[in-house]
Amino acid sequence: MRIAVVILNWNGEVLLERYLPSVVRYSEGVDIYVADNASTDGSVAFINANFPSIKILQNTENGGFAKGYNDALQSVEADVFCLLNSDVEVTENWLEPIKEAFRDLPEAAIIQPKILDLLRRQYFEYAGAAGGFIDQLGYPFCRGRIFQELEEDKGQYNDSREIFWATGACMFIKSKVYRKLGGFDEDYFAHQEEVDLCWRAQNQGYKVYYIGASEVFHLGGSTLSNMNPKKTYLNFRNSLFSITKNLPRRKAFVIIFLRLVLDGVAAIRFISQNKYKHSLAILNAHLSFYSKFVKMYKKREKVSFIRNYYVTKSIVWSHFVHHVKKFNILIKD
Repeated sequence: MRIAVVILNWNGEVLLERYLPSVVRYSEGVDIYVADNASTDGSVAFINANFPSIKILQNTENGGFAKGYNDALQSVEADVFCLLNSDVEVTENWLEPIKEAFRDLPEAAIIQPKILDLLRRQYFEYAGAAGGFIDQLGYPFCRGRIFQELEEDKGQYNDSREIFWATGACMFIKSKVYRKLGGFDEDYFAHQEEVDLCWRAQNQGYKVYYIGASEVFHLGGSTLSNMNPKKTYLNFRNSLFSITKNLPRRKAFVIIFLRLVLDGVAAIRFISQNKYKHSLAILNAHLSFYSKFVKMYKKREKVSFIRNYYVTKSIVWSHFVHHVKKFNILIKD
């Protein structure tokens, strides 16, 4: 099995200097690439000087996460792509459990490892944790992370199991599947494009897995922190994109209506917290969604849509009303 580790970079010289050595040290026999999104710092020079074995894929512009990978992966030949953030520290045995999973689970097209917090190493990290899920309204969350609540890793998610979406911070995907799906949707630019990719994969009969025997540590927030209004904008808008594209038509329209209402509630809540920029970000997310609705609707998959994709009816209700903070307390209703 030929694996290519591809790290997307944009002005991340400091991150590459800090975390690239662990990737090189613990990825013997694997091709390592850095896909550079037209950086203006010393990233490329640093790699050339210190890691001459790493291949640089030079993109002509900063097209974000989605376009950056789509452009770069066109010239990468491998059985499996590992899409890895530049702020991830890998561990000594991170690749072997993934290889075994692809061998033992032929139906697995996409896999993610356990994602732990680099700064609080005993806790799960926000972006991916122990595997991604969504509720009936399309809100994404993770085992080990519900909204801002992060669980301590006590071995409760050391299993291997099917999940709904795998994080783009460290995602393994069969190259033939990536190409069949057309890669990431570039209209997303960044954030939740991996949710859409996994959703489309499952609509075509592929499966997504989490392998707890493989661990990596993620710094997180290196591009946009969780509290950045631009991230709020992208998350709210892109979630509506995914619902439009990936649910049966009648159900999609119902869920979109409910989401627009709940997004309004979220905007009011931000106002009550004096976070006016986040409220404006939600408004702008809706305006962008309206302007691109026809385009998104035309992208709907021409295959049967999956059923019973959700773990709970409303993660918002469970968390904010019933104060559920851990995945294993959720009950599918």
